[in-house]
Amino acid sequence: MARDQPLREERIELRATRAEKRLLSAAAAKQRLDLTSFVMGAALPTARAIVASAERIALSARDTKRVLALLENPPKPTRRLIEAARRKYRA
Repeated sequence: MARDQPLREERIELRATRAEKRLLSAAAAKQRLDLTSFVMGAALPTARAIVASAERIALSARDTKRVLALLENPPKPTRRLIEAARRKYRA
């Protein structure tokens, strides 16, 4: 393991058919990797992309202008918003 890599202490259990395991092992061997490094190397970029996509909000040009305008000139808080804030800070 490279020095800049954190120690992998957690375990993940995967179920695979014999053929799937053989295929993964063969692919890992061809890249001179152990099975864990091969699977993690393939899975982590996909996981990062999925999480990043789910956490990102994409606005249209019109919506972007609206958000920026509201940030520059926020509306006055409504009575219900003021009451909610009071409840939160009393608790």
